[in-house]
Amino acid sequence: MKDAEILDLYFARNEQAIAETQKSYGTYCFSIAFHVLHDQEDSDECVNDTWMRAWNSIPPNRPEHLNLYLGKITRNLSFDRWKKKKAAKRGCGETELELEELAECIPAAGTSTEEAVEAAELKRMINAFLRTLPEKECNVFLRRYWYSEEYTEIAERYGMNLNSVKTSLFRTRGKLKAFLEKQGIIL
Repeated sequence: MKDAEILDLYFARNEQAIAETQKSYGTYCFSIAFHVLHDQEDSDECVNDTWMRAWNSIPPNRPEHLNLYLGKITRNLSFDRWKKKKAAKRGCGETELELEELAECIPAAGTSTEEAVEAAELKRMINAFLRTLPEKECNVFLRRYWYSEEYTEIAERYGMNLNSVKTSLFRTRGKLKAFLEKQGIIL
């Protein structure tokens, strides 16, 4: 079923929308959750929570790209669950490592209105930076820091050796830091 048809089911408040969403995006959302949580049961719960969150937010929202909308919901729910479960114990420390790596080049976000505006600007700048990268370099970066894939998975996916993946990510983080410094986002 096409995304537009699935969205029409949501707008009609037809519960078949959830079944069709599961059929089309269940594996995709589970993959996102599992790469953050490293736990089957927690990942299944996050995916189920994703369907509930989608049901409650569509309508009024009508996402242009349903896969990205669902992926973002799943990712946010997964990180919320990860924070509660202390990733060092349940996720083999992998998620914590990813966040530490990014902390080297991205400033921390706060909760005030001013900080929220700054976070939105940071998001815009990171997206602009990603558009400057060659496709493979961008994909490797996103696989690590958006999809939370491990180095070995990325290496296998792109036919790279482990050290090449780590080096690529190190260099890309350096480029990101330099880009953000040039834009005045970080000093």
